[in-house]
Amino acid sequence: MSLKKILLDLKTAFINLTRLQKTYLVMFCDYLMLVLAFWVSLSIRNNELFSPVEESYYLLIFLMPVVALPIYYSLGLYKSLIRYSSYQSVRIISIASLIYTFVWFLTFLIVPIEITPIDFLFLNCILTINFSGGIRYLARWLLIKEDSNLSRVLIYGANDSGIQLRSAIAHSPEFKVVGFIDDNNDFIGNFIEGLKIYSRSDLDRIIDNLNVSEIFIAKPNDSKSRIQEIINELKGYSVVIRVMPNIIDIAKGELSVNDLKKVKISDLLKREQREPIQKLLERDITGKNVLITGAGGSIGSELSNQILENKPNRLVLFDISEFSLYQAEQQLSTSSGNTPIITIIGNVNNQGRLEKIFEKYDINTIYHAAAYKHVPLVEKNIIAGVRCNIFGTLSCISAAIRMNIESFVFISTDKAVRPTNIMGATKRFAEQILQSIYQNDLLEKEINTRISIVRFGNVLGSSGSVVPLFRKQIKSGGPLTVTDPNIIRYFMTPREASQLVIQAGAMGKMGDIFLLDMGDPVKVHELAKDMIQLSGKSVKDNENPDGDIEIKFTGLRPGEKLFEELLIDSKSESTEHQKIFLAKDETRSWDQMKIFLEKLTSAIEGEDQREIKNIFLDVVDGYHPKSNN
Repeated sequence: MSLKKILLDLKTAFINLTRLQKTYLVMFCDYLMLVLAFWVSLSIRNNELFSPVEESYYLLIFLMPVVALPIYYSLGLYKSLIRYSSYQSVRIISIASLIYTFVWFLTFLIVPIEITPIDFLFLNCILTINFSGGIRYLARWLLIKEDSNLSRVLIYGANDSGIQLRSAIAHSPEFKVVGFIDDNNDFIGNFIEGLKIYSRSDLDRIIDNLNVSEIFIAKPNDSKSRIQEIINELKGYSVVIRVMPNIIDIAKGELSVNDLKKVKISDLLKREQREPIQKLLERDITGKNVLITGAGGSIGSELSNQILENKPNRLVLFDISEFSLYQAEQQLSTSSGNTPIITIIGNVNNQGRLEKIFEKYDINTIYHAAAYKHVPLVEKNIIAGVRCNIFGTLSCISAAIRMNIESFVFISTDKAVRPTNIMGATKRFAEQILQSIYQNDLLEKEINTRISIVRFGNVLGSSGSVVPLFRKQIKSGGPLTVTDPNIIRYFMTPREASQLVIQAGAMGKMGDIFLLDMGDPVKVHELAKDMIQLSGKSVKDNENPDGDIEIKFTGLRPGEKLFEELLIDSKSESTEHQKIFLAKDETRSWDQMKIFLEKLTSAIEGEDQREIKNIFLDVVDGYHPKSNN
């Protein structure tokens, strides 16, 4: 049997002992160390192995250490876990040893025993501390020795935060810190708790030599832009990157490994995020009854989170998918507080039922997020796309106006601008319906509903977007599929998108179209490379044939464009929010839209997809389908 197997068996046996059994075992080991310390201290003092000449010596050597055990116990030494022994344990042992030594000294004064000059007690005290402390560190080493499966970590930042982070990771079952990195030349080459501080310029060599798999950035006081610079410098390496929270978050509680967040692709967006205007967030929500259509979808779910944070009187979740609605309800149940959440399964095309729901729950504000939005699927299911995206929107706004809803917010898309696909065309058609309503001279009553249209690009992690697809492909080992090396998209986080939707809706009046500033566009090819590298893998290509994951180009899909537009241009007007703009798109009259709606109804009934596209060519400005079949 190998030594490794014996140590593993001993470790398993010790771990399986009860807490009381472990305490007795540790006390017995301390007793042996105390006896050994006494004998060794006498031997050193006499310059020869100590051999007792009287029985009383044996009593002293073997019985007096028993006195130390109650001292250890009373100071709480046996309440600490052996595998987590630290400086605190050594401190307790030192105090206990001083008390124990003093007891020895009193014993020699009281009991008439002639022994080597009692200055040997000084040696005994030192050895007791070393032996009792040493056996704990030996036990700790044996119990946590297996680190072959631990993730080897470099900490970026040889500062107080980096040291604090190192202490937090010290007992982690997942990570092993192997060194520090810093930009300060005065620190480089020095050591922190036995770990060397390296220069950032040596990262290539260090990562390879130390077999580093993760880098933790411990710069909580640095600006977000500086953190992004560091991330951009590190993302070229095949390591996982994590970031320590900012100093305000740390101040709220003790730092733990769980506080370290993995760098997400959202951290690399080339856009500046602005704090929301609270009064705009609250205007249509606080104390109001709010309903979300498509509440089980990506945008609907995040809207629900943001709405709950602003304390509505009631939140109604409406969706056609039972499973999506169930998931949304479960996810919100822990954060709803005192706000009642009502879940309703239903179809947005059923106007009569919508009116009853709006009336029953006294709805004030509606966010219409229900839609079919996956471009290739809608391209293959044109009838369904038209029914949901156009007639579903018409049904919802008609019910809202009849029930005197205060605010109706329509979630649109950048794909509605000069669309090349059915999904974008249906969204632009729906926008025009909402814009034209205020130009209906035949309305029986004044419209009391404020209508807002919010147009934005891709939301990171939303269903149908590339991010969850890339994550899945990375998990399975690749390849990552990108349609074209030059394809670009605008991205924003779900939280920011939802906050901007709510704020834009609060500013809307008569079918206003709001554009959200999405920042700079992102190359999907670069996004794919970033996701591979941030997962700790390397890109396999001509320059790196031994890489982990390949990127394959599959060609543009039906209806897909190389780039999307939001039309934030010289014609767009600014608003009270710096990231929200007001579009000045041309509108049609309700009479015109009504004629086109009647044509669409006939085309749907006849399932005439060619006619539907022809109608879009007449109604939707800039519509250029890839095919008219």
